[in-house]
Formats: sequence, structure tokens, C-alpha cells
Amino acid sequence: MRDSGDRLEVLRDIAFTLPRGQVGAFVGPSGCGKTTMLRIIAGLDRDYEGMVVREAGGATAMVFQEPRLLPWRTVEDNVRLIAPEVTESGLATLFDTLELGPHRSHYPGQLSLGLARRVALARAFAVESSLLILDEPFVSLDDALAARLRGELANLIARRPVTTLLVTHDVEEAIGLADRLFLLSACPAQILAEMPIERREEARSADRIASIKADVARLAQAAREQADSTAGERQ
Repeated sequence: MRDSGDRLEVLRDIAFTLPRGQVGAFVGPSGCGKTTMLRIIAGLDRDYEGMVVREAGGATAMVFQEPRLLPWRTVEDNVRLIAPEVTESGLATLFDTLELGPHRSHYPGQLSLGLARRVALARAFAVESSLLILDEPFVSLDDALAARLRGELANLIARRPVTTLLVTHDVEEAIGLADRLFLLSACPAQILAEMPIERREEARSADRIASIKADVARLAQAAREQADSTAGERQ
């Protein structure tokens, strides 16, 4: 990528494969390049060196950090604008799952942030996509609401499996949703580790979650120490 005519390295040697229907979660420090990586994969940022291979012919749906709803359109119209071919029954089921039924005729200005994020999720799932990209969709929400929305997202993915890329700074959130966890370094982002996460409920016990979080913390600390050592050698 370029910044004011100069080359800016945001990502370095990022390479991974995610099987169809799996959820991959990327965890890394703020400013490491997570959003840039998602924008490249989504095709929104084309100023990069490398190659992205996606499923041929499949649509991509994306949920940004901000809901990005059109304020002059109702909740239903915001969804139908993106997915004009969605059926009434399909829309009703989606709204029922996300508890948006009573808000179909409301405008974004009438919604709380939590409801607006639900509409953004509904808009993404209304599209029959082969790739779903989620850029910290629950950031800035309180813990209880974020946990509730994570559960609703997990239910949606379970009902209609779709290859999903999730970026988050919350390791526990990643563990709760993902099949694979990718740990990213500080900028320029590199993949420090790739960890499989079993979906079985017993595999996500409190002890197992604590173990994975400890592994992530250990790897992140080792990466910071390596970076500090490299910087010291260059001085």
C-alpha cells in the first residue's frame, strides 16, 4: 500500500486457507492492519501486492465496525436494498431471529446502537453470500449485549453455514464463534499462530477457554519481545 506516494507496509506475508463453511477469527492489537486485510479480501482496497483467491461466482457480504445504515430508509428498506430478491418469509424469519420484527418500519435514527448492529447483521445474512466478513461487529457494545448478539450470530451461522472471516480484539469472542483462530502481530501484521477451535460444547469449557487465552497471551508476549529485540539491534 502507499501513503502520500511512499510505500507503507501494513501486512507482511499474510497467507492462510479457510475451508468452505468455517469461521476464521483474527485477533491482534489495535492498528495492526486487521481492517485493511478485510478490505483487501472484500475487494474494497485494490492497492496492494499479492493475491486473494475466493470462491468463484460467490457473493460477499460485509458487516463494518459502524452499521452504515441509510438514515432516510426504514429498517426493512435498508435490508431489501441490499437483498432485493429476499422473500417475505425469509425476511420474517431473519427479523424474528434477530428480534427486529417490531422495528421493520423504524428509521435508523430511532434505533439504539445494538438494534442498528442487528440490522447490519440482517442485511448481511439476507444476501445469499458465500463469504461473510465481520469487522469487529460488536465493538463499543456493553458486555451483556455483545454476548447476546454473538449468540444470535452463532445461531445464524449454524442455520446457514457460510465461510466467515471475523476480526476482533476479544479472544473470548473469537473462541466462542470460530473454527480457527489466527493470532496477528503488531503492524506490519503477520500471522503468529493458527489454532483450531473445536465446536463441541465441552471443548469450549471454562478451562479450555482459559488455556487458549493463555496460549494467545504467551505468543503475543513472545512476539513483542522479538520485535523489541529486533528494534534494539537496528539502533
